[in-house]
Amino acid sequence: METLLTDLSRLIRPRSIALVGASDRQNSIGERTLTNLLDHSEFDGDLYLVNPTRDAIRGRRCWPSVASLPATPDLAVIVVPASGVLAVAEECAARGVLFAIVLTSGFGEAGEEGERAQMRLKEIADAGGMRLYGPNCPGLTNVNHRLGLTFSPSFPHDLVKGPIGLATQGGGLGRNVMQAMDRGIGIGLWASTGNEVDLQVADFIDYMADAPDIKVIVTLLEGIKDGARFVAAIQRAAANGKPVIALKVGKSEYGQRAAQSHTASLTGSAEVNSAVFRQFGVIEVDDIDELVDTAWLFARAQPAAAEGLAIYTSSGGTAALTADAVGLSGLTLATFAPHTRDVLRTTLPDYAAIDNPVDTTAAVLSDSALIEKTLSAVANDPNLGCVIVPIALDYGETTIQMARTIIAAQKTCDTPIVPIWMSDRMGEGYRMLVENGFAPPRSVGKAMKAIRRWVEYGRWKRAHPTLATRTLSTTRALATSTKALSETEGKRQLLAAGVGLLPNGLARTVEEAQSLADGMGYPVVAKIVSPQIVHKSDVGGVKIGLQDAAQVAQAWTSIMASVGSARPDATIDGLLIEKMAPRGGTELMVGVTHDPVFGHVMTFGLGGIFVEILRDVTRRMLPLDAASASAMVREMRCFPLLDGARGRPAADVAALEALLLRISDFVVAHAHRIEEMDLNPVWVGAVGEGAIPLDAVIIERIDTEQTA
Repeated sequence: METLLTDLSRLIRPRSIALVGASDRQNSIGERTLTNLLDHSEFDGDLYLVNPTRDAIRGRRCWPSVASLPATPDLAVIVVPASGVLAVAEECAARGVLFAIVLTSGFGEAGEEGERAQMRLKEIADAGGMRLYGPNCPGLTNVNHRLGLTFSPSFPHDLVKGPIGLATQGGGLGRNVMQAMDRGIGIGLWASTGNEVDLQVADFIDYMADAPDIKVIVTLLEGIKDGARFVAAIQRAAANGKPVIALKVGKSEYGQRAAQSHTASLTGSAEVNSAVFRQFGVIEVDDIDELVDTAWLFARAQPAAAEGLAIYTSSGGTAALTADAVGLSGLTLATFAPHTRDVLRTTLPDYAAIDNPVDTTAAVLSDSALIEKTLSAVANDPNLGCVIVPIALDYGETTIQMARTIIAAQKTCDTPIVPIWMSDRMGEGYRMLVENGFAPPRSVGKAMKAIRRWVEYGRWKRAHPTLATRTLSTTRALATSTKALSETEGKRQLLAAGVGLLPNGLARTVEEAQSLADGMGYPVVAKIVSPQIVHKSDVGGVKIGLQDAAQVAQAWTSIMASVGSARPDATIDGLLIEKMAPRGGTELMVGVTHDPVFGHVMTFGLGGIFVEILRDVTRRMLPLDAASASAMVREMRCFPLLDGARGRPAADVAALEALLLRISDFVVAHAHRIEEMDLNPVWVGAVGEGAIPLDAVIIERIDTEQTA
C-alpha cells in the first residue's frame, strides 16, 4: 500500500509556478490558463512562463525550458500537447519540481498507446520524486485563496469562498457542483484529479481532513483505484470530525461501462462500495441536488443529539405535505417544550395550529414582529435539531418579509433553519435567502433527503465516539486460478481456528459411514465429498435426517448413484457424516469475498434458500471489531426474529457475533490464500445453544503470491 501524501500544501498554495506551454493564442489551453492566473487569481508568488518559441507573452518574459528557469518552482502546470508531455516531465523531475499538474488529455483514457505513455509519465515522476496531478483533468481551483490552476473559462464566475472541499475525478460534474455557488453555496477548494496516474481523490480528502478552512468534504467518484488509500483518508476525516459526502456513479452495468470508458477507474461492486461508506461514516447520496443540499446543511451546522424536527409554515396543506415527508423518511417531529408552546399560544391567533407542525395561517404574514418572535421561539426549542420552513409560493412583499424573518430568526439560535423554496418563480425573497447563506432546497422531498442524511450521520457519530484506525485485511491482484477445498478440509481448518462445529467425519466406505453415525448418535446428515463438487444438493449429493444404520447404508447407495450419473468425471473421496443440528433455530449465512479494491469483505444475513430471495444481508470490510460484528447482526431487517419477536425464543446473538469475529480473524490470518468463503447455512439456536456452520465452502488461490 502506498503511503498517503499528507502535505499537499505546496500544490494547493505554491510559492512559485511554471506554466509550461503558456500562450496568448485566443482560447487555447495555454492562453486560458495564463488568463486565469494573471487576471482572475490573487497569486503573489513567482510565475514563470515557459514557451520555447516566444521571448515574452503579455509583457512577461518567457523561458525556453524548465531547465533554463532561474529557480526551481514548487509547481509546474503542463499544457503542452500529449506528444511533448513526457519530455517536459523529465525536465521537471530532473530540476526537482515538487508537483506537476498535467492538464493535457490523450493518456490512459485514449487506448493502449496512451496507457503506455501514462505509465512512462509515472515512472519519470517517481524517479525524480515528483508528484503528479492528472493527466486529462481541468486543473485545481483554490477559491479560498483565489488561485485558478485551470484552463476553465468558468473559473472567474465560480469564486464564492466557503467551508466545503470538493474532490472529483471528472470535471463536468465537478463544475456542476461548483455552479451551485449561484444558490449561495461556498466551495473553498476543488480538486478534479482526472486519470489519477499518481495523486487520487483520496489524497485530497486526506489533505482536506486537516485543512483549517474546510469543514465538509464532498466527493464525486467514478472509481476507486486504491482502496487502502481511500479508507485511510476517510478515517482521517472522521477522526477530525469532518463529514465526507459521496456520490458514486457506476452503480448499474450501464454506469460502470460509462465510468470505465471515462477515467479507466475500477468501479467496483456498488454493494461493497456502499457498505464501506456506511462502515466508515461516509454519507452516500444519489444525485447532485442531494449532494449540494446535504453538504450545505452540514456546512451550516453539525447534527446535535436532539433529532426532533419542527415544521413552521403559513399553509395548512404545506404543513401536511411536509409532515408526511418527515414520517415517510423515518424521522420524528419534536414535542415542543412548555415555554415554546406558551409563546405560540399567547402570540398566534386562536385559530392557528401551535402544535408541531406550526401553521400560523396566512392572516399573520403581514405582522413581521409576530412571525419573528414565534419562529425564534420554535428555533430555540431545546427538543429539536432542525426547523423546516417550507415556502409554497412567491407572493411578492409577503414572501420577502418571510425571508427577512428567517434571516433574523437564524441570528438568535444555532439550530439550523431550513427554508424550502417550492415555487418555480424565483423572486426577491429567494435572492435574499441565497445572499444570506441559506441555499434553499427546491422541494420538500429534496430537503428531507438532506435532513435524513444529516440526522443519520449524527447517529453514526454518537455510535462511534472513538474511531480507531483500521486497515484492510489484504489487497492484491485478482487470482489467476483457484481451487475449492473439500468440505472436510474446510471444516478442519475452521475447527483449528476455534470455530464450533457439529461432530463430523469422513467415511470412505459404507461401513465407516455407519460406524461414524453410530458413534455420534442419530439423526445424521450424509454429504458427498469431492473436490469437483461444490454445490452438493444440485447433484443429489445430500441426505438428511438419517435415523439409523440402515438409512445410512441406503443414503450411501443413493448418493453414489446420483452423483455418478450427474458427475461421472468427479473424484469421490467418500461421504461426510455429520450430526444433525437440533430442531428449531434459524438458518443464516456468512460469506467472504475478495474485492479487488477493498480486499476481503464479509456478507452476513438470512441463509438457506432465503439469501437469494430476500437478500437481507449486511456487509463489512475486514477485519471486524466487536462493534462491527454487533452492528452487522442488528442491521438485518430480520433481526427482530433473532431478538425474540412474537414469542420466539431469543437467539444466541452473542455466539453469532463471536462467530463473525472468528471468521474475520481466520480470513485475515490467511488473507494471501483465501479468495472466497461460503458458510451457508449457519445454524443459530436459542441463547446458550451457539452458532454453528452446517456447510462450508472455502476457495483458495492456487497462485498465492501476495501484492500489497
